[in-house]
Amino acid sequence: MAKHWLLNLIYAAILLLASPWILWRSLTQGRYRKGWNQKLFGAVPELLPKQNPRAGSDNPGPKSIWFHAVSVGELQVIRPLVERAARELPEAQLLITTSTDSGYELAQKLYTQHTVCFAPLDFTWAIHRALDRIGPDLIVLAELELWPNWISIASNRGIPVAVINGRLSQKSLQGYRRLAPIARSIVRKIAWIGAQSQTIRERFIQMGYDPAKIEVVGNIKFDGANHDRKHPEVLARAEQLQLTNSSATVWLCGSTQAPEEKICLDTFCELADRFPNLKLILVPRHAERFEEVAKLVQATKLAWSRRSRLAIDGLDPQWRIFLADSVGELRWWWGLADLGFVGGSFGSRGGQNMIEPCAYGVATCYGPNTRNFTDIVQILQEANAATQLSTPEALKPWVVRMIEDQPSRSHCARRAESITQQHRGATDRTWARLMDLLQSTNDKDRAGNSPMISPID
Repeated sequence: MAKHWLLNLIYAAILLLASPWILWRSLTQGRYRKGWNQKLFGAVPELLPKQNPRAGSDNPGPKSIWFHAVSVGELQVIRPLVERAARELPEAQLLITTSTDSGYELAQKLYTQHTVCFAPLDFTWAIHRALDRIGPDLIVLAELELWPNWISIASNRGIPVAVINGRLSQKSLQGYRRLAPIARSIVRKIAWIGAQSQTIRERFIQMGYDPAKIEVVGNIKFDGANHDRKHPEVLARAEQLQLTNSSATVWLCGSTQAPEEKICLDTFCELADRFPNLKLILVPRHAERFEEVAKLVQATKLAWSRRSRLAIDGLDPQWRIFLADSVGELRWWWGLADLGFVGGSFGSRGGQNMIEPCAYGVATCYGPNTRNFTDIVQILQEANAATQLSTPEALKPWVVRMIEDQPSRSHCARRAESITQQHRGATDRTWARLMDLLQSTNDKDRAGNSPMISPID
C-alpha cells in the first residue's frame, strides 16, 4: 500500500512541475484541454452492467474488453484486434482509451460504434474508479505500457492484463534495470505478453518476466498495413488529387518532424525543374505543426494545395506539392506513392512505421535514427527491401536514382511488398491468446469464483 501512495506523490510532483509547460501548450497550441476528469479522477463512461449468469450456465454473460493505445501509432496496432472482437464477440462491450489529443480524435473516427475516452493517469484513485465503472474482463495494452498502479490493481482484482505487439528497446531495458525490483514486480503481474521478436522476448525475460507467459507472435503492424492500391479509400484520394491514370511520379514524405519537412522540400525544389512529372505529398506527424509546415511549403513558390482547404479552395490543377494536413489518413496516402521517405528518422524521434509504404510496394527510404523499429528495419535491410540513408544529403541522390533507374525501383518495390506479406499472421496468433485469457475468466465465473474487489490501496 505504501509504495502505491509513494507513486501517487511522485506522479503529483511530476504533474505539478510540468503544469506550466502543459498550460503553455494548451494556450498556444490547443493541446491538453480535454479529458482531465477522466485522466485525473477516472471518470470514464460506465459500461452496461453485466448480466448475472445462471448457475452452471456456459454463458456467463457479455464480456467487456478494455483496449488501451497511447496515441495514433498504437491505435493502428489495436485496430485489427478491435475489429476482430466486434466481429467474433458481437455482444462484448469494447472500451478504447488513449492518452493524447491526436489519439483521441482518431479513435473517435475509427471506433464510432464503441466507447472511446481518455485513459486515467496512474493514480490509485483514478484507476480504481475507472475499473469500477468499466468492470473489464480483460485489459489489452499496446506495445509497452508498464504503469505500476494500473497493472497492480487490475491484477489484485483478478483482471488479466495482456501486452500485445510487445516491444522493449535496449535503452528502455537499461532504464528499467535501474529500478530492477519495481520493474520485476510490475511485469510479473502481466498475464501474457505477445512479443514482436525473439530479441524482445529475451529482454522481457531479463526484466524478470516468466518465460512461460511470453511468446513471439510477430508484429501486428504487418497485418494492419493496407496493401491494396485499389482500396476505395486509396482510389478516392487518387481521384481527389487527379492522379488517376496520371503519368506523375509521386514522392511521399510521411510522419515527418522538424527539420525533415524543410529537408524534403529543399530536395524537391532542387529536382522540380529536372523532373517535371515529380510531385511531392507531405504528411507531417503532428497536427500542431500543420500551419508551420504550410508556411514552409508556401515559401517554395511552387503550386500547392492542402487537404484541409480542398473543400473551400479546390485543388490547384498544376499542383507540385500537396500538404496532407490531416490525422489518421497516412495509411491511405501511402497508396498513392511511388517513392517514400519515412520521417522521424533524421530527427530524434527514433523513426516511424515503415511497414505501411513497403506493404504497398513503395520504394522506401528512411534516415539513420530508427531505434523504435530496430527489428523491422533489420528484417527490411536483410531482405534488401528498403534503403537506410546515413545523412540528409543522401536523400537527393536516392530520389534521382529511383526516378532514373526504373528496373531498380521496381525491384526494390517488389521486395518490399513481398517481405511484408511473408510476416503477416501476428493478429491471429495474438487473438488466440486473448481468447484463452477471456476463457479463463469464463471458467472463474462459472465456478462462482469471481475476483474480489480489492480495497483502495
